[in-house]
Amino acid sequence: MITTKNTSTAFLIHISAFASYVFPFGGVIAPLIIWQVKKDESSYIDEQGKEAVNFNLSFALYSFVIGLSAISSFFFHFPNFIGLFGSVSLVAIIAIIRFILIVMAAIKVNNNEYFKYPLTIQFIK
Repeated sequence: MITTKNTSTAFLIHISAFASYVFPFGGVIAPLIIWQVKKDESSYIDEQGKEAVNFNLSFALYSFVIGLSAISSFFFHFPNFIGLFGSVSLVAIIAIIRFILIVMAAIKVNNNEYFKYPLTIQFIK
């Protein structure tokens, strides 16, 4: 059974990903800490916490790989299929998608529904 407290905690886990706008890696660290502290209270919190942490780790990895591509094309003139402008555009698109998915997850969880992020690598099972 999903209680209001469980819903609020799951909502906080998803929304805490916006901490990345305040400090580096905050989008991964904040959900991870909240999930680790609260995961034993409910299977719902545990599942949604894993989803949020896996999602934020996945998108950090995607941004890092695209960022490496941009750096290589800018500094080393290493030929790649994306180029500097394409890399910056992809990072911006990923940031917009991440923002939208976090808001969608928070809304779904606030309505006592389960949310599964797309394009997520399952680091934590």
